[in-house]
Amino acid sequence: MTVHEELDVALRRLEATMKATNMWRMSAPDTEAFESQQPFCIDTMALPQWLRFVFIARLDALIEAEAPMPEKCDVAPAVAAYLIQEGARTQDRLLMCKAVEEIDRLVTEN
Repeated sequence: MTVHEELDVALRRLEATMKATNMWRMSAPDTEAFESQQPFCIDTMALPQWLRFVFIARLDALIEAEAPMPEKCDVAPAVAAYLIQEGARTQDRLLMCKAVEEIDRLVTEN
């Protein structure tokens, strides 16, 4: 399996995890929200919105183009901090962090 195929599987796992933890259903952010210069668009989006509409979308485009991986991906710590701050259930935090850690690993190691 190529790294792009592995990344696709990991992204689908993240998507399924977000759906299972009720973090998938949301409206798309306004167009202006995507113009944020802040990490994770923290000033214009909730982290689950960023994961769905920016992170997953950009990595899907990278997979489709079979483009080179970014040099580094380190999103899991932000997800963990957000979920703790929001008081997410421990089980949901563990599932989400595991899914994002796998994506971080695949991107960074390739």
